[in-house]
Amino acid sequence: MDELKKLVLTIVRPLVSFPDQVVLNVEESDDFFEFNLSVAPEDIGRIIGKQGRVAKAIRTIVYSVRLNQPKKVRLNILDNK
Repeated sequence: MDELKKLVLTIVRPLVSFPDQVVLNVEESDDFFEFNLSVAPEDIGRIIGKQGRVAKAIRTIVYSVRLNQPKKVRLNILDNK
């Protein structure tokens, strides 16, 4: 999980204006590893992108990583208003 967390942070930090405010929490449920990504309110648009293209690209990369477990990975982008 640490390697996948590093991957997400490596992708996200160069995209935002405030990389020190990027927070990634991992929660484990019955079926998923939930990666909850939180960024500064000014950067939420940069992470989502036009029509969600950036978020979709990040999710495609993260979901393509194979885990040696039956659980799947889910990336949630949290909007902290």
